[in-house]
Amino acid sequence: MGGMNDTLLQAAALIIPLIFAIVFHEVAHGWTARALGDPTAYEQRRLSLNPFRHVDPIGTVVLPGFLALTGMPIFGWAKPVPVNHHRLRDPRKGMMAVAAAGPGTNLVLAAVGAVMLGLLVRFAGAELGPVEKFAAMNFNNFILINVFLALFNLLPIPPFDGSHIVEGALPRHAARIYARMRPYGLPLLFLVLLVIPYLFPDWGIVRRLVLPPVIWASDHYYALAEAVAGG
Repeated sequence: MGGMNDTLLQAAALIIPLIFAIVFHEVAHGWTARALGDPTAYEQRRLSLNPFRHVDPIGTVVLPGFLALTGMPIFGWAKPVPVNHHRLRDPRKGMMAVAAAGPGTNLVLAAVGAVMLGLLVRFAGAELGPVEKFAAMNFNNFILINVFLALFNLLPIPPFDGSHIVEGALPRHAARIYARMRPYGLPLLFLVLLVIPYLFPDWGIVRRLVLPPVIWASDHYYALAEAVAGG
């Protein structure tokens, strides 16, 4: 029973931060779009922090939980907040700002998690009780998940946020050609992150390409947590 309880606590400490990170990510897109002239998300009542309005059962719960249990890179998605670029005052620049808002929010949330982790260590001391340990697990995962979501979504692979930023920065003719890649983005991602590592684990694609920037960025947030803790 103890092992099962530990597993459940570890799963909860992953799923709870993931839901918060994804919900704030999506709502940030919607609020930015509204500020720039597109009220579509507001009209469809998607600017709520209620997770049930955003959670996709497969992308937010099942897939991340499966990836965590199998030791593979954890990623997921929520129901995308609707954005109508035709309603933006400046569609090209507006879509770039809307796309950047999600990862930017995740980086801010990672800083909040680092501050909270530092305060927990500072006031709870070295000996953490069960509640404090569970909170520390959540804050730690909150940092890692937000950093990963931010960097992952900045990949210039359609349909991720990075692709909208790149598309807006390209000349119009090149942007139209680049947009034709959208139907192939997710299959390519699954191939690179799941299929190839499973078939050829010695290649170390995830270890060499995905983890280094996440670790580099996370180290800076842990440095912030240590500074807040007084270390």
